Amino acid sequence: MKYKLLGPSGLRVSELCLGTMTFGEEWGWGASQDECRKIFDAFAAAGGNFIDTANLYTNGSSERIVGDCVAEHRDRWVVATKYSLNTGNGEINAGGNHRKNMVQAVNASLKRMNLDYIDLLWLHAWDGTTPVEEVMRAFDDLVRQGKVLYIGISDTPAWIVSQANTLAMLRGWTPFIGLQIEYSLKERTPERDLLPMAQAFGLGVTAWSPLGGGLLTGKYNLPTEEDDKARLARPESAASITERDLKIADAVLQVADFLERSPAQVALNWIRQKNRSTIPIIGARKLSQMEENLACLDFELSEDQLQKLDEVSAISLGFPHDFLQSPMVQDFAFGGALQNITPTR
Repeated sequence: MKYKLLGPSGLRVSELCLGTMTFGEEWGWGASQDECRKIFDAFAAAGGNFIDTANLYTNGSSERIVGDCVAEHRDRWVVATKYSLNTGNGEINAGGNHRKNMVQAVNASLKRMNLDYIDLLWLHAWDGTTPVEEVMRAFDDLVRQGKVLYIGISDTPAWIVSQANTLAMLRGWTPFIGLQIEYSLKERTPERDLLPMAQAFGLGVTAWSPLGGGLLTGKYNLPTEEDDKARLARPESAASITERDLKIADAVLQVADFLERSPAQVALNWIRQKNRSTIPIIGARKLSQMEENLACLDFELSEDQLQKLDEVSAISLGFPHDFLQSPMVQDFAFGGALQNITPTR
């Protein structure tokens, strides 16, 4: 395992992050505590030090298991958790981005994990109601109190993140150092605004669902003689899978077959090589899945293989990006002199 500085901070994190949404069986599809320990130990043995959880995951069991796992070597681990989503059976202030929920969520997370501080606190999802000023000042207070060391934001529009970090830097408050987004060969829309915004602010990026909800493992590209059987073989949760999705997964399978690697490893390495500042969040329900995912560290994709995957999964950037890159606008803007201009970043 190699390490990266997370965003504009000096915090050193492993190039893969252990996701723990599967830690605990309360939601019906997670791992037992014993299996979680095996998964954790495999990640630690590979050199991992970055672990991601949330107060909502498996009704709090994920945080409790994480706390037990890191207790023996607390200083080694960068523990990230999240607040925002409702944990109080619909109680009006048991969810949201506001100060009250942030404070009560952090206190509860510290208690569940038996920690003195949280290394990285993520805002889990933007609620659309809390003022940006309230969020950033509340974050800053927690950092000054020593309960939280760094802050990040997840699942939020790029313009909100930009506003928040600009305000924090103007006021002398703690800014975000990280952005967490869904990103994979299947879901490349963050390339329109979220990823360029992260690059402009120097934010570290963690990618959830890097295997596209399992699509990129090829499990829906079932070999069959009858299309009807293939459709029946897919669970109801896969009803939204498109022909484009299957073509992407097929390309992943082709690259994996050529390399004699698993499709999951190919999909993870596309993310790792597409943007070197992006850290995939890898989760597992079984030790064997974690071991398979970790093996992506043993190789890299060639330029030709990256191009093949890029082409099959390409998206339109939409307006104004495609418009601004059009030959007409480029000519109007630079008068044919663009090739003589060196970008500063």
